[in-house]
Amino acid sequence: MDIAKSLVNFESVNKKMERLKRKVEDLESKDADITKELEEAESSGLKKRKRVVDNWLGRVGNLKNEVQQREEKVRARGWVISNITELFQNDVNRLVNEAAELFQNGNFAEGLTAEADESGGDSLLTPDLAGQDFETNKNTICEWLRSDESSIVGVYGLGGVGKTTLLTHIYNQLQNLPDTSVYWVTASQHCSNSVLRNRIAETVGLDLSKYGEEKKKAAKLARTLGGRRGIVLILDDVWDCFPADEVGIPIGVNGFKLILSTRSLELCRKMNCQNKIKVKPLSDKEAWELFLEKLRRETLPPQIEVIARSLVRNCDGLPLGIITMAGCMKGVDDICEWRNALEGMEESKAAQEDMERVFRVLRYSYDQLKDPTVQQCFLYCSLFPEDYEIERERLIECLIDERLIDGRKSRQAKFDTGHTILNKLENVCLLEVGNFPGENRRYVKMHDLIRDMAIQITSTSPRFLVEAGVGLEEITDEIWSEDLVRVSLMRNHRLLLPSNASPRCPRLLTLLLDDNRIERIPDCFFMHMNELTVLNLRDNPNVKRLPCLEHLTALRRLDISYTGIAEVPQGIEKLVNLRYLNLERTSIEKIPDLSKLCHLECLKLNKRVKVRAEEVSSLRKLDNFSGVFYDTVEFNTYVSSWENDRGPNSCKLFLGERLFTVLGFERHVYLRKYSISKSNGGGESLVLPKEVQSLFLAECEVTCSCDASLENAIHLKVYWIDHCKGMKHLFCSSSCCRLPLLQTLQVLLLRDLHNLNDLMEGGTSITSTPSNCIFHSLKEFRVYRCHNMKRLFEHWLLPHLQNLECLLVLDCEQMEEIIGEASNEDEDQEATRIIVLNNLPNLKHLTLERLPELKNFCSTSIVRSDSLEEITVWGCPTLRRMPLLCEEPNPLPSLQTIVAQEEWWKSLQWDPPQTKDLYHPLCQFERIN
Repeated sequence: MDIAKSLVNFESVNKKMERLKRKVEDLESKDADITKELEEAESSGLKKRKRVVDNWLGRVGNLKNEVQQREEKVRARGWVISNITELFQNDVNRLVNEAAELFQNGNFAEGLTAEADESGGDSLLTPDLAGQDFETNKNTICEWLRSDESSIVGVYGLGGVGKTTLLTHIYNQLQNLPDTSVYWVTASQHCSNSVLRNRIAETVGLDLSKYGEEKKKAAKLARTLGGRRGIVLILDDVWDCFPADEVGIPIGVNGFKLILSTRSLELCRKMNCQNKIKVKPLSDKEAWELFLEKLRRETLPPQIEVIARSLVRNCDGLPLGIITMAGCMKGVDDICEWRNALEGMEESKAAQEDMERVFRVLRYSYDQLKDPTVQQCFLYCSLFPEDYEIERERLIECLIDERLIDGRKSRQAKFDTGHTILNKLENVCLLEVGNFPGENRRYVKMHDLIRDMAIQITSTSPRFLVEAGVGLEEITDEIWSEDLVRVSLMRNHRLLLPSNASPRCPRLLTLLLDDNRIERIPDCFFMHMNELTVLNLRDNPNVKRLPCLEHLTALRRLDISYTGIAEVPQGIEKLVNLRYLNLERTSIEKIPDLSKLCHLECLKLNKRVKVRAEEVSSLRKLDNFSGVFYDTVEFNTYVSSWENDRGPNSCKLFLGERLFTVLGFERHVYLRKYSISKSNGGGESLVLPKEVQSLFLAECEVTCSCDASLENAIHLKVYWIDHCKGMKHLFCSSSCCRLPLLQTLQVLLLRDLHNLNDLMEGGTSITSTPSNCIFHSLKEFRVYRCHNMKRLFEHWLLPHLQNLECLLVLDCEQMEEIIGEASNEDEDQEATRIIVLNNLPNLKHLTLERLPELKNFCSTSIVRSDSLEEITVWGCPTLRRMPLLCEEPNPLPSLQTIVAQEEWWKSLQWDPPQTKDLYHPLCQFERIN
């Protein structure tokens, strides 16, 4: 190559690279401005970024990565002139043009955001309204909210009379109204102005921490709540008056509405409620009907009915008391027990204070538990903040470590006992239950009055101190006493411990200090707590070190996760009674020899600590383990040690770099930045646990699933593969890639597999029989940025997807078809149509986004899924037919929503044409700028 020509060539490339960098700098400035504007808009919780804006930001990020790669190439090649090819120059020209186009497209004349679709959260669980007045009250309040003259509505009445139930129904009803956003906040007792402000801000998704002064925080919250019409704020359980402007509640601004519930008419007056409504107790007739309903009986024997009616009258028409009493007497047929219940109620009737009338009923239900263990477990729930949703598994773990559940049983037997106790408390209506939205996890919760009653009981014996979630800022010496057994100061957010604090609490068993942003813990703080059993310091990121713990030899549970602690507390090896140790999300890099902690049942380590098999295997009672192993040898050695005792029931085993903690199932294996490809040779094959339920491969050297040695994965439920560049196909014809893995899999997620061609090597068909139906259990299939795939499913695979509920395909640049054509072997075309028609019977959610080459969903003309509820198609300009919608004159019966671009919808081809009119009312259009 001519040197002079080469120098000119190199100089030209340098100029082009400089031009490209200037373009990118301009683009980055616009990117930063847009991102800042989005953060400000979205922080209010009232706006959401448009999909086209999100897409633009993603394209900018991809371009910046590409430019960085080109710069690295130029630096690496330096003066090796011959390496600067014409192809490289053309590539730089392309990037320059793309940067200019992105800059032009980033104007967004129609704005960056749209109104947020969602209100303050998910719908609330709504108990049935009891009594004729409840429906009347609900309608009256809704009528007031429609009036421009009413800004504040006050709902008052006795504790337990049903104020919260009434407002819950109103909340859910408002959520379904267009142009209305409703937010629910529980104020509770001892709620300061700043605590109330923070709770409201958190509910609407607003971060006030950067606004400094209280006045500025209030002003920002007021601007957010008054930013547009249609905002309703419900404040439940208000105990004290507060100045609305100081909190940041914009009364009368832009149609803003406030509903508050309280036990005091006087408070409603002081808060200037324009409209007030009293929730009255039930009539005798309504109370009796509610009692029978909750008792699950239509009638009672005459002699028992006389006693039961007297019992109900003693509940004073309060639904909470009636429901609790019914739960207590459910299944009781012996008249002696009914008489005994009435006598117990009559004996305590002397107290006539309003709250005492309620507590009398609730206390009786508590006394009727009889079993001291169940009573203690009930009282333990009062340690959590008001309205706190307590995860069942976490609660049972605490009850075990507190020795409230028999410690001689196996851990599984202990959990069974724990669930039995909680079920009993639920059945007698002393605990409420529910599921966390979108998660397979359950919680229990205490009604605020029941919690008040529990705290009243623990004010004497056993003595509790509960100041959880009340905005406490500093602990004073006065709150401590020598007879304290359990102390909960959790979730106060900014708690200060005096530098000389050394509470004298020789009987203290439980100390909960989690989620307090404590700065430091004095060295003398635990000096006089020798009987301490449970210490929870979770979620205090500013705590960097702990005092020596060697004298806390009674300690059974220690949680210092999500703190800034960099070294294991001194003396931890002396805690020989420890059952639970959580070091996740700390800065600890080394741990001492833990073999002396022979009773340890749960050990959770952070990503910085790497362990050897011997260290973990020596802990014979370990039933829950999470940690990273040094290498494959140590991993395999540990797994192999399970042969005789099956190993822990719950585990998260990491190899390579740990990225995050996985949820959902009991046994997980996570491999990141690790070579497991058998084609490399010389390395040791991975040994997976036989009962692994979740397998995650991230940034691993792997060409096919058989590299992961899946022969043992006979119970695999979740398979997640992320950024494995060498993977060309998911499964091959090897026997280990077929069964039994493919029978049990429920969730399959493929992300950033840029060289993946197909699911099955070469599209190979696997003969299906009832005994080896592949993907038979698959419910969720998600595919992101697999740019080399042209077809997702082969046609022969469809009959195997009987249980598929969710199919999501995003950002696959070359994807042309979701379901492939029938092969030439399918001679009977009509039979093929019937096969397809009967498939996807459980599909509920279908999402196809940013698939620029997608031409067909399925080339076979008939595809139908009567269970389909939602279809999203966005950024698929070449898709002209949707067989799921066409070919059938009747709409899909379950379909609720079609999210699409209006331009694409207009371009769709329909057969017959009138089908379009049937589906059009279900469409939610989002335009492209």
